[in-house]
Amino acid sequence: MVSAAVPAAPGGQSAQAPPAPAAEPRTAARAREAVAASGLAQREVARRMGLDETKLSKSLRGARRFQPDELFRLATATGATVAWLLADSGSAAAPRPGSLPAAHGRGEHASRRLAIVERAWELFAHRGFSGVRMSDVAQAAGVSPAALHYHFESKRELFHETLRYSIKLAYDRQAAELAGIADPAARLRRLFALQAPQGETGRAEWSIWMQTWASAAVGEGARVHAEGYGRWRRTVAAIVAEGCASGSFAPASPAEQDAAVEALTAYADGLGIRVMTGMIDAPDMLARLDAAIERTLRPHAPSPAAARPRPPLATAPGPPRSGHTPPTPTEGTAP
Repeated sequence: MVSAAVPAAPGGQSAQAPPAPAAEPRTAARAREAVAASGLAQREVARRMGLDETKLSKSLRGARRFQPDELFRLATATGATVAWLLADSGSAAAPRPGSLPAAHGRGEHASRRLAIVERAWELFAHRGFSGVRMSDVAQAAGVSPAALHYHFESKRELFHETLRYSIKLAYDRQAAELAGIADPAARLRRLFALQAPQGETGRAEWSIWMQTWASAAVGEGARVHAEGYGRWRRTVAAIVAEGCASGSFAPASPAEQDAAVEALTAYADGLGIRVMTGMIDAPDMLARLDAAIERTLRPHAPSPAAARPRPPLATAPGPPRSGHTPPTPTEGTAP
């Protein structure tokens, strides 16, 4: 293997590459706890994360900082949440009790249940609720039908758990990515980008949500839907409120902020459906949302032409002076 040349430091000494930043001790400790509670071997966690086992080991020891995408994948592999790993509660609105996947024990039992939910989530996202049988899920998860029914009595119960799994994915992704973005406007744009139906995971989440909307319309799963959607709306609302308070967005009353949040989230929903049905693509969706943020929260300042002082209006001529005859209009001159 050919290694890259290291430039010489002043004085002729070889420059040393900067060491990888150390992990936050609490995050490393919680990551170790999450791995232990998952019942998975460290090697298996690394495999599920798509991360070199040596890098994972260093991060677990606190010698290397987890990257945001690694925290997301660690949380997905172990069942923990990114917010818990980071001891952070402010970057994304926390889900209400009952809107995340249920915790059922530790170790192998919990790992098997998580595997069932993950395989069911994939099947429901790609085939739809009516196109999936419980036997399909059992086969995909590598469990017996009896074991599947031990964890989930019905397909509808299992589907609701896959919605909670989608909520957790979104929550983890937001907690990992948004914490380091100080500017509310940039954070809001990043939030919409994280939740757009792009990539395999993003489109799968939207598929689950769209099926949930359809079932909620006929009275099935309305409570689970309300819990999950409320968390998304609270995240947008918190960023809007912070931006209005800090001056990143235009000042607005609480009622005006609420109206802006309602408009933006509804617009995002509609655009997402258009992406999922092939009417527009995700970059077009995000461009339209960027424009909506500007219109709704950051109205443009007057253009230079509009801001330029206008010349004084021409004054009407006064009465003719004594002995002066006004000119007679000629052809081509306005009377």
